[in-house]
Amino acid sequence: MAELPHQERLTAEAGTSKRARRTPDVCLQAFLFLGTHLQHWGAPNEVLDPRAKTGGPDGALRVTSLIAVLFIVVFAEPVEWGVTGSPIKPLIGVKWILTSCLLISLMATPLNAARHPVPLDEKTDTAKCIECHADKTKGKFVHSAMPGGCLTCHEVRVTGKITRVKLITGTPLALCLTCHPDKRASDIQGKVHPPAIRGCLVCHDPHSSNYKYHLVKPPDGTTKAENLCLTCHDIGVNIPKGGSRHPALDMGCETCHVIHKSGDPTKREFAYHLTKDAPALCLGCHDANDASLGKAHRNQPFANADCLQCHDPHQSAKPMLAQKFLHPPYAALSCAICHVPPKDGKVVLTMPDVKSLCVMCHGDQAKEIQTAKVQHPGAQGDCTVCHNPHAGTSPAFLQPNPVEVCLACHSDLAEKGKEAYPHQPAFKQGCAICHEPHGGANANLLRVSDINALCLECHGPNANPQAVKGTDLVAIFNGKEELPNDYFKKVPILPLKDGLGHPIANHPISGVAKLENKTTIQMNCLSCHQPHASMKPGLLVKDEEPNMAFCTGCHSQGIMALP
Repeated sequence: MAELPHQERLTAEAGTSKRARRTPDVCLQAFLFLGTHLQHWGAPNEVLDPRAKTGGPDGALRVTSLIAVLFIVVFAEPVEWGVTGSPIKPLIGVKWILTSCLLISLMATPLNAARHPVPLDEKTDTAKCIECHADKTKGKFVHSAMPGGCLTCHEVRVTGKITRVKLITGTPLALCLTCHPDKRASDIQGKVHPPAIRGCLVCHDPHSSNYKYHLVKPPDGTTKAENLCLTCHDIGVNIPKGGSRHPALDMGCETCHVIHKSGDPTKREFAYHLTKDAPALCLGCHDANDASLGKAHRNQPFANADCLQCHDPHQSAKPMLAQKFLHPPYAALSCAICHVPPKDGKVVLTMPDVKSLCVMCHGDQAKEIQTAKVQHPGAQGDCTVCHNPHAGTSPAFLQPNPVEVCLACHSDLAEKGKEAYPHQPAFKQGCAICHEPHGGANANLLRVSDINALCLECHGPNANPQAVKGTDLVAIFNGKEELPNDYFKKVPILPLKDGLGHPIANHPISGVAKLENKTTIQMNCLSCHQPHASMKPGLLVKDEEPNMAFCTGCHSQGIMALP
């Protein structure tokens, strides 16, 4: 019996022909798409404040538009999807739905303006505006655009007896960027502060303010009502009993941060928008020669140390702003286990070298490093090249953090980290999620030999991270790797069954596949995805777009025969 093409076989096995189904997900997206416009129309008599929802059309028009959307959802023609749940050919129904939504939204766009409480003349000038809005010109800091007049940013539209005032651009963000193009997030290389991506008016008043940079509130204070930054962040609040809080917080967030500073996201200075990195930042306030500070550090030299390895810069559940994870001798203040008094301003250890000292307690790690089938050259040197001997932000005290500790040597991957879509384990959590840092039995120091098993440890339907007793961590790979307990809230879980189901139902993710040109390929996750980063969503190989053009690399006619 001749072998059926893959798609036809799936249909036959299902015991049914392709059946037409309505596309509730598409309809819902269409509804939400138009709803985005509707929610910004607001009530007919809203104030003319660009930070408020721009208001608008009469209730009758809003109702009419809602009815139009409901009409689309209810009466849209059925769409052929097929048993796999994936579009096989261009979908007329979907196009009709989206086109209808686009037309309605375009009709709505001119109405996306605030209705003025009193009629105005189309030739209204700034002097007329100031009669009611004089407060917009007053304040300690007045926006430099204000002398140009209100019509620099706003326009007046008169239709019969109805006057509407709107911005000269579609959104406040677009308007701000006409004068501040250097703040365009898409053009900035590096990490951008999220509010600066969504819109300037989250933080800035467009007219005048009593605070520097036209901020709507000052960046200092201890409550959300006082401090602009605490609108989004909860730094320095709710300190647990026995914990500590950095007094610098009372000086204001801008003491240490420059919010619009961006650069290499793998560098702490830019990742956290710091004025400068530690220890230089810390030494701006703390004198390394201060006797009391020296005593607190057991008179050991610390001026060149990375302060943030041992101390949290904001708050801690422990005294002295101690970091979350502490090396037991350090936590017990048993410094004499490793140190003798310094000599000539230099640290002196109780053993001849660092590695000999660490092996006294960590002999099992030393054995693992020496006997590994695939050895890691980076693990052959001193332990403190990678691990801080006192504390850290991660359980293994990696310095400066679990990502940069590896990138110091693997500079080629450091460049990948600058791409638009980094893989979270590689550039947010740490390379050791997938790789054995001390050496292992598998190529590339992978934790398991099978690529799919490696990926499915997090992304598989049977992923089962285990809580680590007494901590807020979870463990994977039989307890070898620990992660924050909220990590898996952000991990996409694939709906796989019997090795099928990604990226669409019944699509295999492993095994040998025979293409129409008679060539065969061994499939695994890396057949389609890059493990570290990509310039496009989906981490697809060769930085390709996640669309049907990518799929035609294997599915030239939309089908593929399996052997």
